[in-house]
Amino acid sequence: MDKSTLNIIRNGTSETATEHQEREFLSLFHFSEKEFELKTYLLNELEHAEVKEENKHFYDELFERWWKNRKLEISVNRQKNNLVIRLTQLVAVLITGLLLGFYLYSVNKNSSPVYYTSIAPKGSVSEMLLPDGSQIFLNSGSKIKYSVDGTGGEREVFLSGEAWFHVAKMKEKPFLVHTSYYDVQVTGTSFNVKAYSDDREVTTTLEEGTVYIRSTKNLKLAKETVLKPGEQLVYDKKSKYIQINEVNTKWVSSWKDNKLIFVNMSLKDLKTLLERKYGVDIEITNQDILDYHYDGTLKNETILEVLDILKNTLPIKYQIVGQKVIIHKK
Repeated sequence: MDKSTLNIIRNGTSETATEHQEREFLSLFHFSEKEFELKTYLLNELEHAEVKEENKHFYDELFERWWKNRKLEISVNRQKNNLVIRLTQLVAVLITGLLLGFYLYSVNKNSSPVYYTSIAPKGSVSEMLLPDGSQIFLNSGSKIKYSVDGTGGEREVFLSGEAWFHVAKMKEKPFLVHTSYYDVQVTGTSFNVKAYSDDREVTTTLEEGTVYIRSTKNLKLAKETVLKPGEQLVYDKKSKYIQINEVNTKWVSSWKDNKLIFVNMSLKDLKTLLERKYGVDIEITNQDILDYHYDGTLKNETILEVLDILKNTLPIKYQIVGQKVIIHKK
């Protein structure tokens, strides 16, 4: 390993590292030619490091989730050399996650909070595991910026789009989700937040635990709102009205399991949903059909299969021009 790279690693992982030094260190993971040396060095450091007893659960949980998600990918019928190659690749992924978790979670730093960004492009759903053990699913076209040690010492997430959270319980360290209109604070909870900038509504749906809806500079609430499991808070950006409904939470978060369930959804809203899920552009030529409503469930259907279902159910037809889907009234 060359001297300059070694200095970047040592500076970026020291207890006195600046934000710039940390970012410079993390950027090394984007260079494939440095990957092997970097992982070897960090693995050696990890082997000689003392892991605090209270942090060990994180590594156990990370390994269990990784192995559960990956073990079915390994076929017993593969040739031995292919199996070894695949296992080596998977172990490399695990090591990277463990090492990053170790340095982000176990090292106590006195510098200002460091934020990391994760994006789910249109047409995809991303899953991530934070260093504290919290699990997040990001829906298509969504983005989060997060820190495990935010400005007030809390775990902090800034959300644009939609995300499902399963937050690891840490009573002494709250978990705070910022949207453009209100904040959601929890200590250990499962919930869904939908906050796309181009949607009329911002919603928070609670599956288990407790969430507290709090004011921000963009929305002053008369009082803090507490949700119970099965409740959904809906904020209408246009009317500035807040409503709390009882909902089927599994329907709301079904997208994270690659399934969409919708009831009495207008074609206007369905258009937005399909554009996000499949990463396509849809143009509707007749505005009067935007108020058509539809019930349905989508799981593994392609966009063409979905369009055929709609065509056979609603008085519409479609054509594909280049990369765009154009829907007409029959």
